[in-house]
Amino acid sequence: MILLTRFNGPAFALNPDLIERVEQTPDTVVTLVDGTKYVVAESVAEFIELVRQYRASVIAAAQERMSPTGRTRRPPRPERTERDTPTDAKVVPINAWDR
Repeated sequence: MILLTRFNGPAFALNPDLIERVEQTPDTVVTLVDGTKYVVAESVAEFIELVRQYRASVIAAAQERMSPTGRTRRPPRPERTERDTPTDAKVVPINAWDR
């Protein structure tokens, strides 16, 4: 989501995937695919930069989650404490990469 400012003041978040077009007439008008229009305080250039930053952040987050082998990395496991695991318990790995 990108944060925009309505022309009359309040900020709102907009899903950039729903944008059909942006026009400057002289105010910046954002038209969504369903025909909804928003007049925003940002210029067209600022708006485009916000969308670029958002999309770059999505790609960067996806790349961080991928390992060099192309498999999705799992989040790190929380540290176990004695309270979490009884001393006589045996942990059996379920996934091949846990072995």
